[in-house]
Amino acid sequence: MMYEGFLGDIPFTVKGLNISDLQRIEELQHFVIAALPDNNILQPLSREELQNILDGNGLMIGAFVEERLIAFRALLVPKVNEDEHLGVDIAASDLSRVLYQEISNVHPDFRGFGLQKVLANIIMLQVDVSKFDWVCATVMPYNVASLKDKFAQGMQIFALKYKYGGKLRYVFAKSLGAESVHSSEPVFVSMGEVEAQQELLKNGYFGVAMEKRADDWFVEYRK
Repeated sequence: MMYEGFLGDIPFTVKGLNISDLQRIEELQHFVIAALPDNNILQPLSREELQNILDGNGLMIGAFVEERLIAFRALLVPKVNEDEHLGVDIAASDLSRVLYQEISNVHPDFRGFGLQKVLANIIMLQVDVSKFDWVCATVMPYNVASLKDKFAQGMQIFALKYKYGGKLRYVFAKSLGAESVHSSEPVFVSMGEVEAQQELLKNGYFGVAMEKRADDWFVEYRK
């Protein structure tokens, strides 16, 4: 057991998942995607990708209410020679020391309790920082919940580009060593202004936060 807590007055536990949990992981992922207003918001993991993590090429933890899996979160140790390696996008010097934050799913019935953040804190405590320099992730613009999750962990936007066969994604990263410090004046750009953001990123800016203005979301860039 990794953690015990409460969702309101409902007790829950967090523990590591293994290959015997594969079916209920897939069932939860399918349910979460089916409940989304836009299926493109989330890049699901295939059975092979889930098996790869559960077979020891990463880590997956799950939250349970009694015996019911209500959420899970995964880390992946990617292959150095994989296509579109995120370490390349952030100019990492050693791709073997890059870790991915993979999918995070919370059952709709249990949203609003900060469970995604709880799982993030727990799973990152399991990382051996002597083996990894960076943790990376991708998020679709306007996927507000996932973007807030990444910024809350201190991750920053390093790139905005098309991944996974043409899907626009922010590439987030966080150093597992020294903290990044940016001293420039902030520049705020709408998430919908793709080229303007790409130009800032090209010129040494990083996305460090987000805020809502009227009916739009803006990213705060600094360098």
